[in-house]
Amino acid sequence: MAMAEIDDQSNLCVAVELGPRSYVIRVVSGRSGEFGPFVHEALGATWAGRSCRSALIVTDEHLDALGIIESYRDGLAKVGIESDLAVIPPGEASKSFAMALKLYDRLVERKADRHTAVVAIGGGVIGDLAGFAAATYARGVPLVMVPTTLLAQVDSSVGGKVGVNHPGAKNIIGAFHQPACVWIETDALRTLPDRELKCGLAEVVKYGVILDRNFFQELEDSVAPILNRDPRALRRIVARSCELKAEVVSKDEREETGLRAVLNFGHTIGHAIEAVAGYDGPYQHGEAVAIGMVVEARLAARLGWIGPEVVDRIAGLLNRFGLPTSAEGLNPDRLIEAMGRDKKNRGGRIRFVLPRSIGRVELTDAAGGEDIRALLVRP
Repeated sequence: MAMAEIDDQSNLCVAVELGPRSYVIRVVSGRSGEFGPFVHEALGATWAGRSCRSALIVTDEHLDALGIIESYRDGLAKVGIESDLAVIPPGEASKSFAMALKLYDRLVERKADRHTAVVAIGGGVIGDLAGFAAATYARGVPLVMVPTTLLAQVDSSVGGKVGVNHPGAKNIIGAFHQPACVWIETDALRTLPDRELKCGLAEVVKYGVILDRNFFQELEDSVAPILNRDPRALRRIVARSCELKAEVVSKDEREETGLRAVLNFGHTIGHAIEAVAGYDGPYQHGEAVAIGMVVEARLAARLGWIGPEVVDRIAGLLNRFGLPTSAEGLNPDRLIEAMGRDKKNRGGRIRFVLPRSIGRVELTDAAGGEDIRALLVRP
């Protein structure tokens, strides 16, 4: 069970309950001076972390150019943790085994041991890559997540999934490696490009559809302050999204019961769109997921699970957040082929997470080939 506690209006805490792998997510605004003590306390609660005196910070060239990394290094230094810096090129191409090897080289160069922390500061690519290196170097070293994009803050930094891409498949090489803590500073979203902010909002909307109808309503009522990047609104949606994901992860940490599959609403079709259009193509991940949610909601309506008003409500909120709800020019056969490689599939049948209502979804293979094709060729 995850529980959000409000310390004050600029500090929210979410506890991720995973027994000995439990950790805390802090969602803050304007509290950079508390980063070092928070990390020190979190590491001190773990066997490997309590002896940590050194860290490798992994970030990308964009963030390094903004000059914000030094404040994190200073925060660590003040609590006795000396840090080195690895700066990688931005973009999905860096989430590769070759780049992970470069991080291993840096760790070996500094004679890192199992008490050396890896601190991932950046978006989802940085978190996945640095997390994979942390999971596999010396059979696992402490990991600190500092997500700086909305998508990473509400999704990839929580739950312990880390990995890299293979030329033939996205995220196919990976591990489960829970962080020692997650530090989320919403001030980092001030300079985030509008398109990337909106991509993160796709995942936020997803949480409302799959788990919390009241949260979905709250999003409908808060579009303007969210798009205007009101700090209190951002802290609220980030903390609630983390709380909802943490509740799922705490019950199905390693995807063994099937419960965690609900987090993939919109992703069966979304991942297929990314694969067919190209990972560096016209659709970013959040945009592909937004389209996927609408198409999968229409599929649920076709099966008689929901009425058209539910589809309209989901599509309407995504539109208000400036997200696409349809994709044109993609070959249906290639999309279906890509869906056939989805890891949720069983017995050769494509499985989808489809809504039964706002706030409740179900994993199913009830949709046949004709149902899927009919939705893909729809204008």
